[in-house]
Amino acid sequence: MKRLAFILVSLFVIASLALAGCQQAEETEEMVEETEEMVEETEEMVEETEEMVEETEEMVEETEEPEAALGTEENPLIWALVPSGETEDVLAGFGAVTDIIYEETGLVIESFVATEYVGVIEALAADPPKAHIASLATFAYLVAAERGVAEAELVAVRYGAPYYTGQIFVRTDSGITDIAELGGKTFCRPDEYSTSGWIIPSITLQSVGVSLDSLNLVDAGSHDASVVGVYNGDCDAGSSFVDARSSVSDEYPDVMDVLTVINESVEIPNDGVQYHPSVSREIRDLINGVLLRIDEIEGAVEALEQAYEWTELAAFGDDFYDPFRNVLSAAGINIEDYLGE
Repeated sequence: MKRLAFILVSLFVIASLALAGCQQAEETEEMVEETEEMVEETEEMVEETEEMVEETEEMVEETEEPEAALGTEENPLIWALVPSGETEDVLAGFGAVTDIIYEETGLVIESFVATEYVGVIEALAADPPKAHIASLATFAYLVAAERGVAEAELVAVRYGAPYYTGQIFVRTDSGITDIAELGGKTFCRPDEYSTSGWIIPSITLQSVGVSLDSLNLVDAGSHDASVVGVYNGDCDAGSSFVDARSSVSDEYPDVMDVLTVINESVEIPNDGVQYHPSVSREIRDLINGVLLRIDEIEGAVEALEQAYEWTELAAFGDDFYDPFRNVLSAAGINIEDYLGE
């Protein structure tokens, strides 16, 4: 009897344990299901939060102030220049010109003078551009146009013509009378990219058998400085536009006698006004409109003459330079060799 009772009690305990195990399993499954539901709810909350973040970012972008329009105090147009004479005179002259443009159009323009043409080209090529308007000499403009960062619209007029010529000069007492004698000499040039100051002289010198490698080249920094370099005897010969000697005659009254021109170049298109492609047609037309009637505005001609010795401006586009491109091509000058990186 005791044995039967023991067996019954054991069976009851086993059944109770089994039942408890089943209940625990069911509870565990319920907890798993509840956890999964919580995960799903959390994921939904995350998605909703992400959507709210995106919507907030869009609202912030919409409420942010747009970039100030080009040609305003907050975002002025930058006019990049290279000195043909004294930097102070160039800046003063162009300062007066930009003041006139502001009075006529309301456009704010700031000008700066780079030390060399490459500096202006790189300013135009920057992203975003650090220059919007330029006054590049012929060859430098062709390089900038080839790079796609400048578009010609106006060409300067000096002495009634949109062309100018270059010159090679020596001291009168040097005994040098022909450019063929310049091999091995020290030569002052305004700038490597100066059309009248180096590109054309280099072609001319090579045409008479002078090796450019034989020259001791000095980059004077401006046409005036090239003249002064030869005047002072720092260089045996030099080059500039015709006639840069007159630009320093106040300081050196005898310069026309001390220096003798031994070569004058072919006609070269003048420098002028070029725009970065990002400058709108509307802005270009406003500025061009003022510059093309500069002779009608009090003090404007004097400002242009002080800056770049311009007497007026004429409307000429990129095709104006095509004949000169042909001259360079015939001489074996490849503009692509000057494009840099």
